[in-house]
Amino acid sequence: MNPISDLAAYACHPAATKGRRYPETPAPTRTEYQRDRDRIVHSTAFRRLVYKTQVFLNHEGDLFRTRLTHSLEVAQLGRSIARSLRINEDLVEAISLAHDLGHTPFGHAGQDALHGCMAEHGGFEHNLQSLRVVDKLEERYPQYDGLNLTFETREGVLKHCSRLHAQQLENEEAGGVGARFLRREQPSLEAQLCNLADEIAYNAHDIDDGVRSGLITLAQLQDVPLFDHYRAAAQAEYPDLAQPLRQRRLLFEAIRRMLSAQVYDVIDATQAALARHAPPDVQAVRQSPALVMFGDAMRARSLELKQFLFKNLYRHPQVMETTGRAQEVVRDLFAAYTTSPREMKAAFAEQASVDCGPLRARAVADFIAGMTDRFAAREHERLTGRRLFD
Repeated sequence: MNPISDLAAYACHPAATKGRRYPETPAPTRTEYQRDRDRIVHSTAFRRLVYKTQVFLNHEGDLFRTRLTHSLEVAQLGRSIARSLRINEDLVEAISLAHDLGHTPFGHAGQDALHGCMAEHGGFEHNLQSLRVVDKLEERYPQYDGLNLTFETREGVLKHCSRLHAQQLENEEAGGVGARFLRREQPSLEAQLCNLADEIAYNAHDIDDGVRSGLITLAQLQDVPLFDHYRAAAQAEYPDLAQPLRQRRLLFEAIRRMLSAQVYDVIDATQAALARHAPPDVQAVRQSPALVMFGDAMRARSLELKQFLFKNLYRHPQVMETTGRAQEVVRDLFAAYTTSPREMKAAFAEQASVDCGPLRARAVADFIAGMTDRFAAREHERLTGRRLFD
């Protein structure tokens, strides 16, 4: 952990937090951001992430990443970089662990389907849903809904937001987490870092999971300079890794080297940006351009990797086939609950019963978004009599 006294002036200092929506007495042994992290870890939504899809559905293999393991990897990368930049590791960890709390079952397939279902009612944004989870949907405290996190953690959770939704947030909370999207300002360095650590993590572990699944191969990855450079270097240093039975070790070593190179690149590029702009405090960070970044060469190579994964993994026929079934589950559930709200759990059914329009649709979306993959599949079978997943 960064000692508070070692934090840079442009870091988020917990003593200078913009606070919580409901004031609370400070904890005697933890900073405000440590307290946020602990609330997130103990939340119901965080536990659900273990059964929510990253790329491969939960039943497809025990070792594929889930939203939970992804979030842990983002937190590890984020803390590693934060320490070198002298920004707040605890805040980075809290944001990293919370950033996917609003993701639907079945990964982006479920999100896209739910967005379509909600098209007439403001759509569905998973970042906005993550904020709803920590602000409203968690039920753990007698005094308020949600987790009552600090402004800085909530700001980091809301990575993207449409202008329409940002204005709605501003109407509810003047000067709150929606304001920066209206002012076209940046979030804190800690939030910027989580955004980039998210990208670094999923690119790396999707290579691992893609090769593990057999949908992509090391031979195909020779066309990806960012990966193949480190694969070739590892194989040159350890020639026996070319043997078929040691290919897994070669893959892991190449990914490890690639991750390290990206971490060092972010540190170097960000330190250079900080030196150029010299923000004296957090508010100056918000009014500067984005400061946490790759260097130009690494950014280009990272984009090539993303394009490779999009074409060869995310759009692989086997992945697309499960994507289609997942979207069918979400659409069928939305239709069933909208027609018969009492099929939902009591709290959601009660909210849906007061309105047959936008409020009902949002209650249904909240209920579906909170499901794990396997609960959604079981509910679908219960309501339709059809089993779409083994």
